[in-house]
Amino acid sequence: MNRLARGDISSAVRIVVKVGSSSISGANAGQIAPLVDAIAEAHGRGTEVVLVSSGAIAIGMPYLHLDERPTDLATQQAAASVGQNLLIFRYQDSLDRYDIVAGQVLLTAGDLENPAHRSNARRAMDRLLALRILPIVNENDTVATHEIRFGDNDRLAAMVATLIQADLLVLLSDVDALYTKPPHLPGAERIDHIAAGEALAGMEFGTATGSGVGTGGASTKVSAARIAADAGTAVLVTATGLVAEALRGDHVGTWFEPAASPSGHPLP
Repeated sequence: MNRLARGDISSAVRIVVKVGSSSISGANAGQIAPLVDAIAEAHGRGTEVVLVSSGAIAIGMPYLHLDERPTDLATQQAAASVGQNLLIFRYQDSLDRYDIVAGQVLLTAGDLENPAHRSNARRAMDRLLALRILPIVNENDTVATHEIRFGDNDRLAAMVATLIQADLLVLLSDVDALYTKPPHLPGAERIDHIAAGEALAGMEFGTATGSGVGTGGASTKVSAARIAADAGTAVLVTATGLVAEALRGDHVGTWFEPAASPSGHPLP
């Protein structure tokens, strides 16, 4: 892992990109192709990329004739079972344009809390990356229970970035950056840079997306960014539509500076 500066993104060796359900499902399904374009560009210059993608439940919902995200666990699991297959197919269909092969990695929170499972997951992803395969990671919603779920894929992405000692974590959302309060409110100010360990007192982050298909929001991204940054991985939070600029190193989004002395120890 390299302690990355904002101007060095294009030289990052290993990057984790996380995209949410609302950015790639429903009316936004067309954003998969430009997302793949940006990932392929980074992949083409030799960067190792891991994609953490939500969307299985949201994509599976129409096939179960559901108009809104189910609240009961069994129906969530059924929607995820149908949607995960379609999600990977859509990514692979787009990746075929670049002769990039995807590898599916499904995890539960229990997997990353169990030393043997955690070690297996890291070894598998290290090998996939060495073989120039694009790992696509999602929570294993079909078997996860409420008690052992990550809660949102921002946290999963942060834990994956820590697991594989990524140089950079890019958290994509519907908004171009983090703001001091929800950006539609008067007085909201864009946050450009957050220093390592900087307090965020007085910030008013929203707690949920407005799409009805996702579980994350600005507050979950801040929490996830803190996990990764404290472990030494730089974090960039920006809009899905700016992913190409983000991976090229353009000055977009909100930058979380990685800790100089990462807390804890690398996962075994």
